[in-house]
Amino acid sequence: MIKAPANTKMSRFNIDPDIDSSISNSNEYTSYQHCPPKVPLNGMQYTDVDAESQNFLSDHQLGKKKYEAEYSPGSASFGMSVFNLGNAIMGSGILGLSYAMANTGIAMFVILLVAVAIFSLYSVHLLLKTANEGGSLVYEQLGYKAFGIPGKLAASCSITMQNFGAMASYLYIVKYELPIVIKAFLDSNDNSWYTNGDYLVLIVTMAIILPLSLLKNLGYLGYTSGFSLLCMVFFLIVVIYKKFQIPCQLPENFINITSECDFNVAFCDRSRRKMQNVANVSFLGMFVMYLLAALFGYLTFNEAVEPELLHTYSKVYNFDVVLLIVRFAVLTAVTLTVPVVLFPIRTSVNQLLGASKEFSWPRHICITVALLVCVNILVIFVPTIRDIFGFIGASAAAMLIFILPSAFYIKLVKKESMKSVQKMGATLFLIVGFMVMIGSMALIIADWIHNAGSSGEHADGH
Repeated sequence: MIKAPANTKMSRFNIDPDIDSSISNSNEYTSYQHCPPKVPLNGMQYTDVDAESQNFLSDHQLGKKKYEAEYSPGSASFGMSVFNLGNAIMGSGILGLSYAMANTGIAMFVILLVAVAIFSLYSVHLLLKTANEGGSLVYEQLGYKAFGIPGKLAASCSITMQNFGAMASYLYIVKYELPIVIKAFLDSNDNSWYTNGDYLVLIVTMAIILPLSLLKNLGYLGYTSGFSLLCMVFFLIVVIYKKFQIPCQLPENFINITSECDFNVAFCDRSRRKMQNVANVSFLGMFVMYLLAALFGYLTFNEAVEPELLHTYSKVYNFDVVLLIVRFAVLTAVTLTVPVVLFPIRTSVNQLLGASKEFSWPRHICITVALLVCVNILVIFVPTIRDIFGFIGASAAAMLIFILPSAFYIKLVKKESMKSVQKMGATLFLIVGFMVMIGSMALIIADWIHNAGSSGEHADGH
């Protein structure tokens, strides 16, 4: 399944498009008091854009305007922007990368990882250039300017499906992993309410996720995102350390022979260039972390590695304090990622509802609470929806990475002809996107059919 990259989080960050070298205007900052209101390229105010979105627009004839924090998600320093974007990219998929490497081999895994990174950065590049021409950095508004209501709906639905699935996956980790951590810390197998995953999901949501999600300025989440990434760095360090602590190569049935070994998306300013730099740094950092975590996890267990790396360690160690702390760190990381992922969903809902141009705390709170209630109901009452998430992820991620950025670019960037290298590249990217989406969904459906057939044969054998 393809993971949607950072470009799907465009609407988290409030940035003005930088002026391309092809645009003659090079005005420097003027005094904020004399800076006229921003207007779109045609000189008309966008009546369909809410106050938050209006702050994304830049005037190509005037200097930059002072950031209006009252009606926008806020701005942040370069470092905080990198933390937010890196946290959004990281996700929980890092836990399964070693298993992926075991199935593809080291060389193919590296090739695929490099390809995904290049595709993602190219997608960000297309979106930023399109935003510069279209006068908006809100994904849904680019869709509206390009294809009207269908484009807006395609962008909004893709973002909502992708990020809602991510939120649910993080809370599933909390539901199943936090009780294990609590029982280990208490050295007890007592099935009390405080070890019930359903109750713990509700407690974590109300005590941590909801307050952070209610923040109006995304820049404040840079601190929690930084701590979240620090937790994942700790996870990576332990994975590397354990490779050298576990001396023997483990065969696939290592569980039976363990006795043979001694196992003791706001930015510093709103320029397109700065946004691209933040994306480059974030992708590079996450690429290195992904590669090292996958490599050392795979080299530790080889073909015996399981889909969830921490579960593999738990079958080697009955109790290990360091690994227990790692589990808690991973739980902390995924919990702090939920508010960051929720921001673009709330923006999409606002866009679909045609929200008023003034910021409204009641509306802000109601949408946030409604989203968290929905995802909690899903996590508590549905044991697993992995296959459905796989199908949704394959379609939504392909839309957000390949199809929508290239389609918006082809439609909105008028100064380049269809025969230009840039437009031909975007067209090829669009075609590849459809191929990836169709191929991924076909593989998922084939896997469903295969699993259903295997289950039927197993039932007949009994």
